[in-house]
Amino acid sequence: MKGKCWKFGNNINTDEIIPARYLNTTDTKELAAHCMEDADPDFMKKIKAGDIIVAGDNFGCGSSREHAPIAIKAAQISCVIAKSFARIFFRNAINIGLPIFECPEAAEHIREGDEIEVNLTTGEILNHTSKKRFKFEPFPQEMQEIIQAGGLMNFVKKKMTVA
Repeated sequence: MKGKCWKFGNNINTDEIIPARYLNTTDTKELAAHCMEDADPDFMKKIKAGDIIVAGDNFGCGSSREHAPIAIKAAQISCVIAKSFARIFFRNAINIGLPIFECPEAAEHIREGDEIEVNLTTGEILNHTSKKRFKFEPFPQEMQEIIQAGGLMNFVKKKMTVA
């Protein structure tokens, strides 16, 4: 995964990721159109497919809405790097196939606009702008397979067709 960094602070809650006024839809294009709207009203005008969100502590706190990681994934953000994630957001993100990585050092040193590259398998982040490298603990193989399958449902369907 390679893209431009969009930086957010601590405690970005699910209402900032996808405001509650849009929870009456399950249309992923509609959710994507309003991704991060309350944190940065121009976010969707600025990003490109493959870009990366980098944030502080407790990203995805607040309600347990699955719409939040769905909106990020539908906006074609390739992954989220943060100092830490709210546990329910972490589970929801993995379940829908959104790659997320806890790497406090990277979250601290990467700046908005930096071009970064993330390797899910090796647990490496390369900041092409600053030339700095960061390491995170890679997910266990099965979690990587869930993400690569596009989420838990696709992973289970694939396993069932093999069996």
